[in-house]
Amino acid sequence: MSSRRDLPPPPPPAHLREWLDESVVRADRARYLADLSHRSLGLGRLVLLWLVAALFALGWTFVSMAVMTFESGRGAEYLFGGAFAVMGAAVLALAGYLFVRGARQERRVHQLLCAWVVAGRDPATDARLRAPGRGLVWLAASLTLGALGLWTAFTSAADAATVGEVAYFMGLGLILWITALLGLAKTTTHHAWSLRTRPKPPVTTAPRRTRSTRSTLAGI
Repeated sequence: MSSRRDLPPPPPPAHLREWLDESVVRADRARYLADLSHRSLGLGRLVLLWLVAALFALGWTFVSMAVMTFESGRGAEYLFGGAFAVMGAAVLALAGYLFVRGARQERRVHQLLCAWVVAGRDPATDARLRAPGRGLVWLAASLTLGALGLWTAFTSAADAATVGEVAYFMGLGLILWITALLGLAKTTTHHAWSLRTRPKPPVTTAPRRTRSTRSTLAGI
């Protein structure tokens, strides 16, 4: 994952932008928004989200193996169960750390997107930032993953024979379902942000009605 030092800087304050070259500010805005948009809704971000979910799934697999070993094991087999439990806890801790780190960076990216989008208007550039194709990929992938998570949590868990197997399939389905919800939330957030890039319709004022001289004289 990229660090905060690699993120674009925030836009200059409004009172300073008045003294800067408008073409330079517009070029910086277009370049930074394109970079931030790819960081937020790029395919690489989707892969990273799924990799973190895969780490959670791996850690839960180790924990479930520990539970199943404790259920059926005897004597020395409990040592393997303890080893599985330790490995599962370590992998889950690593996945949690990566998730929190990614969430913090995602929040920073969204703040910069919102800050730069109001730093000016460029209809030609802003139209490309909406990225309907990437949004559709995120939406389709998240819906597919969510359906797989529901099937895993309920259908596979119903065929499980032990408590450890039920816990494994239920937990795995929950991980897939939460990952799908995060993807759907990302798509919705980007769509809401893209609405801010659309040009505002011109404000039209209704013409004032003037009374004719004839109607004025008739009312006297």
